[in-house]
Amino acid sequence: MSHPAPLPPLGGATSPEAVFDALELAVRRRLPGRLHGDKRGLRLGSGSDPEEVVRYRPGEDDVRRIDWNVTARSGEAHVWRPLAEHELETWVLVDDSPSMAFGTVALEKRDIAAGVTAAIAMLTAGPGNRLGTAHLTGDGLVWAAPVPSRAAAHRALRRHAVAPTQGGPDLATALRTFAARHPRPGVRVVVTDLVEPDGRTERPFAWEQPLRRLAATHETLLVEVVDPRELALPDVGTVTLEDPETGRRQEVFTSDKRLRRRYAELTAAHRAATADAVRSARSGHVLLRTDRDWVRDLARHVNGAPMRRVVPA
Repeated sequence: MSHPAPLPPLGGATSPEAVFDALELAVRRRLPGRLHGDKRGLRLGSGSDPEEVVRYRPGEDDVRRIDWNVTARSGEAHVWRPLAEHELETWVLVDDSPSMAFGTVALEKRDIAAGVTAAIAMLTAGPGNRLGTAHLTGDGLVWAAPVPSRAAAHRALRRHAVAPTQGGPDLATALRTFAARHPRPGVRVVVTDLVEPDGRTERPFAWEQPLRRLAATHETLLVEVVDPRELALPDVGTVTLEDPETGRRQEVFTSDKRLRRRYAELTAAHRAATADAVRSARSGHVLLRTDRDWVRDLARHVNGAPMRRVVPA
């Protein structure tokens, strides 16, 4: 009986090259047969796969594409026209805000964000396919031009060493810029924890409309990363909590059962609200946790979610 490859050591001091090798093995074991970037175009043109059979037009159609079976049945010459094949350009928006530098298990949320970016690069690998990134930082969006998949994966793991900074635009503003800069339809992935700078936990969220616009023209997947301590408070007495976005601190007595219950209720309601908002935007949605096998959870989504076809410009 074969066992899944161990998770890559994203949170340690391991070299990016070693992490890449471990991640590639983990992705291959969990997504057999899915490490390709093949994406079929939707308009007729140069390509190799037959899409439709039409009457032969002398001087216009290639005689090498005559469909002899149809020609024999109809008594007239017919040719097949191929489905155009297009190179795939994928863009990933990575939330590098301070709230992503949080984790109470083996990994921080930003560790998983780097791993997801590298995994997406591997999943979209193919001849001519490229992947670019935009990192949401305190200095705004930091863009990295599209490069081939393996180079993009290595770059994502090296970029992970850059520490997050305070400030910068919110997710809603970043999504608007992200959508406007590369309008040609393609694959767009957003990796974030959906933590609002103003602490908002109820709809409507500021990022809903920009996400809806992004998903209207692109194959879009939102990868939400959470830590178990964001879902439930442990009973550990008095602790000091700090808001990573504002730096504000507050002491909390976690042994209060009513407080823990109320906290769990609010976080559950927030999870439900964000899931509903992403679903309403017609975007794909996968929830990854720092205390789970995030590669397996991502693989389950990729294996189970059919891609919505987009028409190249």
